[in-house]
Amino acid sequence: MSLGIGSNISGMISQRNLSNNNRDVNDSMRAITSGSRVSRASDDPASFAISESLKGQIAGVKQASYNAQNAQSMMQTAEGALNQQNNILIRLRELSVQGASDTLGDKERELIDVEFQQLNSELSRIAQSARFGNSQLLDGTSEAYEFQVGPNGTDSDVIAFNLDADTTSEGLNLDGIEVTDQSYAIDALTNIDSAMEKLSGVRAKFGAFQSRLNHTIDNLGAQNEGLEQARSTIADTDVAAEMSKLTQSQIKQDMSTAMLAMSNQNAQRVLSLLG
Repeated sequence: MSLGIGSNISGMISQRNLSNNNRDVNDSMRAITSGSRVSRASDDPASFAISESLKGQIAGVKQASYNAQNAQSMMQTAEGALNQQNNILIRLRELSVQGASDTLGDKERELIDVEFQQLNSELSRIAQSARFGNSQLLDGTSEAYEFQVGPNGTDSDVIAFNLDADTTSEGLNLDGIEVTDQSYAIDALTNIDSAMEKLSGVRAKFGAFQSRLNHTIDNLGAQNEGLEQARSTIADTDVAAEMSKLTQSQIKQDMSTAMLAMSNQNAQRVLSLLG
């Protein structure tokens, strides 16, 4: 092998290999510290594209789940008010039964009617004050809602709900009833029984929609789990494999550095010949 100073081929080879090994070390360290195998498109263009698409779907599914949970909160708000109205109707019926008996006189019935009217007014107040955000829930306001419970823009990603509940005293046909007289108390019983039946129908409608939302939320949770697992398989770093790769690259890096230093000694050998 000839010795010369015009070029250092062995040094060029060592320097190229050292550069490659440095890049491999940096890539392994980036993958380990970031936790992502494809943190840049250049790492694996196909996997990067799929991973980013899955991230978008995952974000959409999570937001859809939040939407469904908010819709459920809306139904629960209405259900809480309806439960209190049902308790009021039970008490109104109790007072009507009491007023229908001849064990009471007109004076006693007038006293019972004071509570009766107060509770009837509260029944209406609850219906008129039950709201979720700016939406009136029980005052008879008719409104069609569409809840986005899917990550895409198709019809199957939307659940519709038509809100038309009227549980005010007027809506339940309890406006103007009283128990100041025995006959009035008996008539009130009929009206209250009809009101309780109507209120039960309203509660059933809200309850059925809540049940549907429960299944929607469960389904979205399963979708999110599956998408996260798929994205993790594609993009997440296999730490054990990457650590092994890093160790190998560091050894090669040290060896390339040593070979580069050795190749630079050729010039010193030429000088020793001249001496």
